[in-house]
Amino acid sequence: MDLEDKYFKNISKRERTIFEGAITMGALFHQFIGTPVSIETVEVLEQAIKDSMELQPCINEVEVKIDREVLEEVKNEYNYISLTGEMLDVKVVSEYEGHQASIRMKFIEELQYPLMYVETVE
Repeated sequence: MDLEDKYFKNISKRERTIFEGAITMGALFHQFIGTPVSIETVEVLEQAIKDSMELQPCINEVEVKIDREVLEEVKNEYNYISLTGEMLDVKVVSEYEGHQASIRMKFIEELQYPLMYVETVE
């Protein structure tokens, strides 16, 4: 029995696809929240998040958007703020053995919360 069979034997290939996308989204959130960001550095941070998350197993695509309106409103002597979940709109696409899942995180106004959810799964 290989390691993959040993540790993922209790879930289907479809569930594994969702797991890989969701674990990547969780890692993104907990690694990058609090990162200093400004209007001048936003593109670099978006790219760094994207590039690092695409290194995770089974991840084929990552889209990262940081709300620039919030950054343009920064009025402090340092011209930056800390990244928050409310500023992120992220999509992670994972694939595993013929299955694909799109995991999304974005701020949901009616919940007042940056929600992570399964957008689609095939």
